[in-house]
Amino acid sequence: MSTNASDTPRALVYDTPGEPLDALSLRELPALTPPGPGQVHLRFLSSPINPSDINTVQGKYPLMPTLPGGVPGHEGVAEVTAVGPQVSGLSVGDWAVPIKPAQGTWRTAGTFPAEHWHAVPRDIGLAAAATICINPPTALAMLENFIALKPGDTVAQNGATSAVGEAVIQIARARGIKTINLIRERPDMEATVARLKALGADLVTTEERLKDDLKASGLPAPKLGFNCVGGNAAQAVTRILADGGVLVTYGGMSMQPVTAGTAAMIFKDISFRGFWLSGRWAETQGADGRRAALDAIVALYRSGALQAPQLAPFPLAPSGGDAAAWRRAFEHVAQAHRGAKVVFDMSGGGGGSA
Repeated sequence: MSTNASDTPRALVYDTPGEPLDALSLRELPALTPPGPGQVHLRFLSSPINPSDINTVQGKYPLMPTLPGGVPGHEGVAEVTAVGPQVSGLSVGDWAVPIKPAQGTWRTAGTFPAEHWHAVPRDIGLAAAATICINPPTALAMLENFIALKPGDTVAQNGATSAVGEAVIQIARARGIKTINLIRERPDMEATVARLKALGADLVTTEERLKDDLKASGLPAPKLGFNCVGGNAAQAVTRILADGGVLVTYGGMSMQPVTAGTAAMIFKDISFRGFWLSGRWAETQGADGRRAALDAIVALYRSGALQAPQLAPFPLAPSGGDAAAWRRAFEHVAQAHRGAKVVFDMSGGGGGSA
């Protein structure tokens, strides 16, 4: 499906940082002109709302669009509708995802440098393609970049119900690596534990039950730990790491600092590292490394080792003229801490399906 040249692109735009519902507005953009050398036209199908996107609008993220008139959105899938001269690797009709952050994916269409985009096959489905750029590569890179893990080894993580946490469970299972997964107490505890175990989790427990449950499980002490919460949840993972283990922090949902216990550092030689996919990792990998990571994730989806997340789609710019429909997406994000991934839907009621 191609975009009609007369269609007026629309996007969520902001001029100064602030809370999304205050700072953003839906605006018309200039009509697309024929793509120049090295450029492509993209018609967006689905773009997620990630924590880094919200932080970007708030002015709290290092990678931001140029203001005023900036379009947020680090992730999403689009269809190539036109290709300029000197473009290789992308053709009209391809699905494409960004390999460079801050492309401004919260829009209906746009013109972009082709080198910043990577073709993904339609057979992985819209949900997988729309969410392939941030969470699965984060899980894959953290499993590969800090400790040489082998089948039978164990990793531990807090925030196990997060998108990264669930990807860690599935990728680890595919490699024969055991996972210890910390979650908070919740009303649907039994169902949550069952869901994570169905994904491949070996142990799902809480901070309070961790010591006893780990002993009963017979699992070896983990060599590697992942922290996206901070505070007590980070300490809980640190305490069970094996001698010489590594705690990798990639988020801070509790807004509490990560404290390094003296005993853990002196007597167990625990190391504390950070991971930022869109920054340091992307720079060290270069374009080829980022493309290779996406291809590896595609292979995991195709093999069935990785399941696509459930989506909660909200129209960005519905044809019915409800210019405020996008606000419901942010209201849903604020209310929902678990469950389906909130995305802006620009597929036109199924035009982006595989």
